[in-house]
Amino acid sequence: MNNDIIAPENLVYAKPTLMNDTPMHYCPGCSHGEVHKLVAEVIEEMGMEDKAVGVCPVGCAVFAYRYLDIDWQEAAHGRAPSVATAIKRLWPDRLVFTYQGDGDLACIGTCETIHALNRGENICIIFINNAIYGMTGGQMAPTTLIGQKTSTCPYGRDPELHGYPLNITELASHLQGTCYVTRQSVETVAAIRKAKAAIKKAFTASMQGKGSSLVEIVSTCNSGWKLSPVKANQWMEEHMFKEYVKGDLKNTLDE
Repeated sequence: MNNDIIAPENLVYAKPTLMNDTPMHYCPGCSHGEVHKLVAEVIEEMGMEDKAVGVCPVGCAVFAYRYLDIDWQEAAHGRAPSVATAIKRLWPDRLVFTYQGDGDLACIGTCETIHALNRGENICIIFINNAIYGMTGGQMAPTTLIGQKTSTCPYGRDPELHGYPLNITELASHLQGTCYVTRQSVETVAAIRKAKAAIKKAFTASMQGKGSSLVEIVSTCNSGWKLSPVKANQWMEEHMFKEYVKGDLKNTLDE
């Protein structure tokens, strides 16, 4: 569809201009594609197309640079917050954010995540939490729920054997360097709108030098969970939202 021939008052939806015409590698029903779209829309609305820098480490989003037409930097597994710190300190006028999954952020990169947030680096961390290692075969992640089955805990996560789910977003909310910590999702239109508003607030805080922001998106992994996209959303609503309660955990921006 050519958006140029549609009168603005009649245009209901259009693909963000920053999204490339590249078929996505994500599984059907995956939450990543929706979050990519929201990030593109927010950057465009802020007029930061030429000053946005995304940092992606290893994980399902490792190819994010294919889809959004902004500057990207790849990072070693878990090290995106450190790389983002360097970029933001070198170019403080840039909008710098990381895009990380739960295995990357809450396991391999726990140290980098916690210390970057605690230092109050003026970056935003977007945290996709689907409670599993999606890219590498569906292994248990730090965020896997008690009783949830994965390829490495086929009988369900046992807290006596595997420990408890790591609520790293709650930890981030107690750090002095964070200004905005929130948990959202993208399974409904209403949830998508709230997630977009959260991303925009975090990006704005970064550009205003308010400190670190963490935006967690509770997500699905229907391939890893072995569910259809519809049933994956239902499972997330019934189980994930009980452990990972949505809403703002810390907001010093409106004070």
